[in-house]
Amino acid sequence: MLTSALVTIASINFDRIVDFYTQFLEIAPDRSIPNVYAEFSIAGLKLGIFCPHPSNRQEFGHPQQSGMSMCLEVESLEDSIDKLAKLGYAPPGQITTASHGREIYAYDPDGNRLILHQAA
Repeated sequence: MLTSALVTIASINFDRIVDFYTQFLEIAPDRSIPNVYAEFSIAGLKLGIFCPHPSNRQEFGHPQQSGMSMCLEVESLEDSIDKLAKLGYAPPGQITTASHGREIYAYDPDGNRLILHQAA
């Protein structure tokens, strides 16, 4: 029986990506092993960030080609876009409207896709 789940992101730019999520989420990691692992708890989701072992780094070298997205529901899309822009990672596209609300694609420093969503 499943007891817990977490989403993980591999990054050879470990400090940069942990700093990005610390600033964007406005929380510090709950668990941290310097240069190896950091874990954030976000609204019931655990987000783990790890630095892949040198022998496995090639496998994680192209995150922008992944079909995975991390969808984060936010209170204000505009405030979240502003925060990303201040961090240097403004979303490249425009806000779209779907039946479930408004959303925009953004990308973290490694190119992992974030879908920021504001419910209708």
